[in-house]
Amino acid sequence: MSVYHEELKIKETELLREVQADLPPFLREFFRGIAQTTSTKTRLAYAYDLRVFFRYLYEEHDKLGGMETRHLEVDALDQITSEDIECYLEYLSYYIAPDQNQPKQQTAHHNDEKGKARKLASVRSMYKYFYKKGKIKANPATIVDTPKIHEKKITRLDVNEMANLLDAVESGNNLTDRQKARHEKTKKRDLALITLLLGTGMRVSECVGINRKDLDFQNYAVKVLRKGGNEVMLYFGEEVAEALSDYLEERNQVVTKD
Repeated sequence: MSVYHEELKIKETELLREVQADLPPFLREFFRGIAQTTSTKTRLAYAYDLRVFFRYLYEEHDKLGGMETRHLEVDALDQITSEDIECYLEYLSYYIAPDQNQPKQQTAHHNDEKGKARKLASVRSMYKYFYKKGKIKANPATIVDTPKIHEKKITRLDVNEMANLLDAVESGNNLTDRQKARHEKTKKRDLALITLLLGTGMRVSECVGINRKDLDFQNYAVKVLRKGGNEVMLYFGEEVAEALSDYLEERNQVVTKD
């Protein structure tokens, strides 16, 4: 695992602990129980989603409304019906809650079908775990329909647009004098990154985690860590290899001078 991904995992672990402080204590067992089968990123996403769910219960639920989250026991889940969860999904369309980055400020939140489906999946995962463990009597989340997701058309650059983008990165046209001075120092790096992204289709988050040792010029391939923690090899062509080589050569010269 690269240094970038190690640092990211540490940060996500710290955030997970912070968010868990806002959740019912019994959920710590849930997060421990799924630790071997999920990534830290996934557990953090569950924690954020479940925080919204329990905040909704505090504000809106007939029986659990007004009850402090830290006082809830696992049997509180048996007081929630499938209809309650359906009402929660409706609530997700628009609600006011503390801003994630600035808790003292209230922010309006919106969720489309995809956002609702993800939050429902988090609730389902929680219910599935405790039901399987025999700690609750029912699993109402299983009978709630997943919101139908209307897939958005993916916008892709055509060949001319990609060529124009690469030309802009290489030439630095329309930049100020100050920007041009900076551009001269980073041109080969920027061109290598953009060419690699276009040539492999990798995510930006995957690109920033690449180390020199992940590049295999003999087979024209690069190793990336994909979502879910799986390492895969992505293959590229000569144009990508040339751009990467030019940048690495320049970087080596800078290191040698230093």
